[in-house]
Amino acid sequence: MADFGEVLRSIGDFGLFQKITLFALSFPNFILPFHFASVLFVESDPERRCNTDWILSAGPNLTTEEQLNLTLPREEDGSFSKCRMFVPVDWDIDDIRENGLNETSGCVNGWVYGNMIYKATIVTDFDLVCERANFLEVAQTLFMAGILVGCLLFGPFAESFGRKRATQIPVVLMVVFCVTTGLCPNFYLYLASQFMAGIGYGGFRMNGIILATEWIGVSKRSWGACLPQLFAAVGQTVLAGVIYLVRDWRLAQLLRHVGILDRFIPESARWLLNRGRTDEANQLITKVANINKRTVPELVLEKVPHETWGVIILIQSPLLRKYFFTVIFAWFSLNVTYYCLSFNVGKLGLDVFMTQAMFGLSELPAHIMSIWLLEVLGRKVSFMSTILMGGLMCILLLAVPQGKTLQMHCKNHM
Repeated sequence: MADFGEVLRSIGDFGLFQKITLFALSFPNFILPFHFASVLFVESDPERRCNTDWILSAGPNLTTEEQLNLTLPREEDGSFSKCRMFVPVDWDIDDIRENGLNETSGCVNGWVYGNMIYKATIVTDFDLVCERANFLEVAQTLFMAGILVGCLLFGPFAESFGRKRATQIPVVLMVVFCVTTGLCPNFYLYLASQFMAGIGYGGFRMNGIILATEWIGVSKRSWGACLPQLFAAVGQTVLAGVIYLVRDWRLAQLLRHVGILDRFIPESARWLLNRGRTDEANQLITKVANINKRTVPELVLEKVPHETWGVIILIQSPLLRKYFFTVIFAWFSLNVTYYCLSFNVGKLGLDVFMTQAMFGLSELPAHIMSIWLLEVLGRKVSFMSTILMGGLMCILLLAVPQGKTLQMHCKNHM
């Protein structure tokens, strides 16, 4: 009985059909990095002061300097407090000037921001400063939690309802909650929208690669895994330029609509065979052969097996179980490192836009080289060598002096 690999070789394992499908599944990855825009491009401690315009009703002709002197306490270094203000009083301006104000409170009327590199961020729109500063990390964590839920949810979903639906539904989620995120009037709705967008993000990234690789032969399967990541790296680079021009997180959210060529995305014939839908699989295989301008021998179609596989096999087999948990641990370590660096792109001491562009550009040769390494050296050597190299680079980061920005450190050695 012919296995599915033999069927692919007969109909073309990397023909026109596979290339169109791979492009259709890779293109949305160009837009996916924009989902991180609202939590990457922020000023966590922007220049600000409490809004004390209440005093203008008593003294409408006050200069800005007089207003601040009368309404804001000073820090030990002589600067105005960023998080405290004097409690408003119902006095006339002469009494305020003569007696002064002593009782302080938090910023009850919000903040006034200035001297910012952005027009608006979630920090300034939702006032994530002072006692609410930790909410920025909450936003980052909740988005990543959404990605985790998306992977856990759409993994089993793909097994039961097919790869095609498991890629289309996440795209719909991303488009819908991309728009709602950009229109959110408050922080809590923003968190809910980001969580749902994260679910779509996780579901699509995972199942898009699976669907692509299941239609590609072993010799070219590295393209199915690496080309989507290559598109994502280009998206990371373009993201820096878009934010540099836009400088507004809401507009950036609304610009990141995800497009996908649904008409060119087929179901996985492997999945159809696994579900016992042999006739549908044969029809799809014949269609693919026609697109690739190949002829499928009837003997091959008659011998297409009814495959049975699933996650349960990974657990039942001792060898596969060992590989499975090894890869899980490696992915955990990789993602912790990658996203810690990504979420702190603004804290490296260099221009945030240039740093983000460098992140994306540095990934381009890495993904291109990965295609070559996988085909020449194989999966095991490529996997081990790149993980060890990345781990070594992270250890070397410990040699970077603490307490100085990277920019200052570089200037001292020029």
